[in-house]
Amino acid sequence: MDIHTLSRLNRFRAIVVTLIKYGFGDIIARLDLPEKLGPFYPRKQPKEGTGTYTRIRLALQELGPTFIKLGQLLSLRTDLIPSEMTEELSKLQDEVPAEQFSEISKQIERALGRQLSEVFSEFEEKPMAAASLAQVHGAVLRDSGELVAIKVQRPGIRQMIRNDLRIMESLAQRAHERVESLQLYNLPRVVEEIKRLLTQELDFRREGRNIRLARSNFAGDTALYLPRVHSDISTTRMLVLERIQGTKLRDALTSWPLEVRRDLARKWLRATLKQILEDGFFHADPHPGNFFILSKGKYSLLDWGMVGRLTPETRIKLVDLLGGVVLKDSQLVLDLLLEFTEYRSDIDMDGLHRELMDILDDYHSVPLKEINMGRLLTALTEMLRNHQMQLTMDLSVMIKAIVTSEGSARMLDPDLNVISEAAPYIRRLARQKYSPQMILRTVRSSFRNLWRMQQSLPVQINHIMDKLQRDELTIGFEHKRLEGLRRTLNQVANRLTLALVTASMIIGSSMIITTGVKPLLFGYPALGLVGYLLSGLFGCWLIVDILRKRKF
Repeated sequence: MDIHTLSRLNRFRAIVVTLIKYGFGDIIARLDLPEKLGPFYPRKQPKEGTGTYTRIRLALQELGPTFIKLGQLLSLRTDLIPSEMTEELSKLQDEVPAEQFSEISKQIERALGRQLSEVFSEFEEKPMAAASLAQVHGAVLRDSGELVAIKVQRPGIRQMIRNDLRIMESLAQRAHERVESLQLYNLPRVVEEIKRLLTQELDFRREGRNIRLARSNFAGDTALYLPRVHSDISTTRMLVLERIQGTKLRDALTSWPLEVRRDLARKWLRATLKQILEDGFFHADPHPGNFFILSKGKYSLLDWGMVGRLTPETRIKLVDLLGGVVLKDSQLVLDLLLEFTEYRSDIDMDGLHRELMDILDDYHSVPLKEINMGRLLTALTEMLRNHQMQLTMDLSVMIKAIVTSEGSARMLDPDLNVISEAAPYIRRLARQKYSPQMILRTVRSSFRNLWRMQQSLPVQINHIMDKLQRDELTIGFEHKRLEGLRRTLNQVANRLTLALVTASMIIGSSMIITTGVKPLLFGYPALGLVGYLLSGLFGCWLIVDILRKRKF
């Protein structure tokens, strides 16, 4: 859907007005949006002392669910945006007023295909929690008498998000083409990633599958307990889980003894490291609000709507990366970072290497138990951002998960030894790298690729030679991101043409006026007066158009 079609939507207008309200009128003006949005873009000044990052958070908060999720997902991209901005976006609150129970009950009954009373003997009308995408109600199953928590999507939320994403895609593409300072962030690709993640998060069956997979991975773990999923009555819009009742992390800081908190901190961190380094399947947002303490030795991690995945090869490279940091092997660390990122061909490799050596120097003489992994990863991602190098989404989410888990675990135990907790997983992955199975797998893959290449290469070479002999070999060029330039050139040409026509009409009308040719109007030649009137209208329209779009 193009920008002119979207401009007719009231939601599009509301988004533009909200951005202007929080002081982003200059950016909106540079997007050259259609005139239907209003004759002028007001330059409203933000409140005194309100920083840019705070205004971004407030604007996203006011724009609603889709944009709140945009901010929350952007807060994971420490390789793209400054740490101050990620901290501000992390404050985005996803709690909104609850829907009327009458609407929620209709939504549940549509999902079940039955009346509430046929499935639940009790149902709490007041929600336990209400977020932008869904709200959670407590209930009791009629058949078994089990306490359950029902996560149900808000009515109409899918269509709202679908519309917002279309608008977001158009604005991101236009901003990428027209605002040079924003091109660093590659907004169209960021929006595409957010669209993929939001689509997954809106599928509650997928979240149920994530929980079942995590339960399988932690089947032998006696500390982490994940709720059972009632798949038989869960749908894409409703998830029914075993109800978990426990103590939130912040409450445990004051109510639990230090020894218990230290034990829980180690177990939590081990669980995070196991998910990332051993399973390659991890909770993407393990913040304290999702952490519940069930008893002195057990805990639970909720909200598995968004998860990350890492391939076995990536996990082994992560172990090599950590080893390079410990050994201060800057070249190894640099090579691995280059494999993990996308970067420009003109990147300053020497400057990047020197900055990396400075970071490693900070950890060279530090005892392993004192290394703050979160601070180290934050420093590395800030270095990548300074050199305009972007990580893949899963790697960026993985870094944020480690930083969040370590920070929360240190709330329970400030003296936590992260490297010591990670050592068993690192040793296992290091052994796996040189295991006979991994070597055999690598050899098989290499031979398979060589076999495919030797089959296809002669055919491809023969095809190219045939085209050369027949003088049919052509090279194609593709121009990218020139749509904005083409549109601007068209506008310039149209304005110049209108200005020339207006000037010609003024000159021609002046010549007619001096001849005194009839018919006359007010004693002057009517044709000359009409020419003056039309040229005046064209000139005024041109001036108003320039002022409206602030092209002066």
